[in-house]
Amino acid sequence: MPAVAGRRPRCRNRRGSCLPPACRTTAARWTIKPWLELRSMTSREAYIVLNRIEGIGPVKVRALCEALGSPEAVLSASADGLAAVRGVGPKGAENIVSQRGGLDAGREEAAAAKLGARLVTPVDPDYPASLKTIYDPPLCLYVRGALEKKDEQALAIVGTRRVSHYGAAQAERLAYQASKAGFVIVSGMARGIDTVAHRAALKAGGRTIAVLGGAMDKLYPPENRELAEEIAAHGALISEFPLGREPDRTTFPYRNRVVSGLSKGVLVVEAGLDSGAMNTAEQALEQGRSVMAVPGRVDMEGSKGPHRLIQNGARLVEDLSDILKEFEFLFPPAEQARLVRQQDARQRLTLAPAEESVVRALWTEPDLDFDDLIRRTGLSSARLMTLSMQLEMKRVLRRLPGRRLALMDEIRQWELSPAEETP
Repeated sequence: MPAVAGRRPRCRNRRGSCLPPACRTTAARWTIKPWLELRSMTSREAYIVLNRIEGIGPVKVRALCEALGSPEAVLSASADGLAAVRGVGPKGAENIVSQRGGLDAGREEAAAAKLGARLVTPVDPDYPASLKTIYDPPLCLYVRGALEKKDEQALAIVGTRRVSHYGAAQAERLAYQASKAGFVIVSGMARGIDTVAHRAALKAGGRTIAVLGGAMDKLYPPENRELAEEIAAHGALISEFPLGREPDRTTFPYRNRVVSGLSKGVLVVEAGLDSGAMNTAEQALEQGRSVMAVPGRVDMEGSKGPHRLIQNGARLVEDLSDILKEFEFLFPPAEQARLVRQQDARQRLTLAPAEESVVRALWTEPDLDFDDLIRRTGLSSARLMTLSMQLEMKRVLRRLPGRRLALMDEIRQWELSPAEETP
């Protein structure tokens, strides 16, 4: 039946799909009783629904919100109102209108809760402040774990999946050092450098955030499930993708911009020229973040990316002091010097289990007699003699008159990590 001026077309379907084709567009444009008026919706719920609509992203949603006033207004607008927004057009408007009616924020939150996740939108107080400064902040984050204020001091460490022994060693060393210095380590939980960086941060007793390349219920790679549980317990797993979204080559660039967006800077350890890590570095530059790189062997494919970045002005990183110099606004010179001294001491405290047993025996005592150390550690006299010489060379302990041993004073300033095994 043709539409009558001044009356709303009658239709059993609220989108007018039971009308003849000529009438459907007319039905979609009527605004007397928009579908959203049937139930009030908050901005938070609207962001969750908009995040599930295929074919629109953060940039287009921001344009719509600016034009129409709020995210809930986007969902209640007529097709004409949507189409009038620059960059949307009739097809984009019809795409939104055709999907919005079947989506429910409460249902999405309930499904996420079954996975142990919660949803965080730009109107929530714990939405990361750093993401609000980028061009295209996510509409919604699925989060397992905790988002904390200290996450504002984050460093992203990224690199190749096909990591070399050298690359893994550098990523582990630098992630550990940066974590001990107070950085939250951010990466993408991919194989290779990402996995090494996350594990090193956990080993250091620090926080780490993994930004997923797919939905929370499509964890990738599958062998990192145990790591994901550790990260959720000591940091956060984050995804902007609606439940059910499989990771693929189209989702990873979106993931990369969140990795860089969460961070003060990005450190590239090993990466080819055409790689996700280089994409993350490019996005970091666009977002005004620092970019740093670890040099490698000139005959390695994984060195080409970092070397290109260094040639283009990225800071060359050899150790923690280089990272701290990049962030002088966070670490004044005196604080940098203190952290470097602290790191030097910790490096000397990278001990074999038997060496650690000697240090632990001395930890709560000003000094001990050689025979007392034998009794406390259970080591033989010859073995303890060898270990004490090694620890002297590492400047961990010193000899005193009367066959007594003591820890160096500066060693006592730093925490000794819990024992992992006994000799």
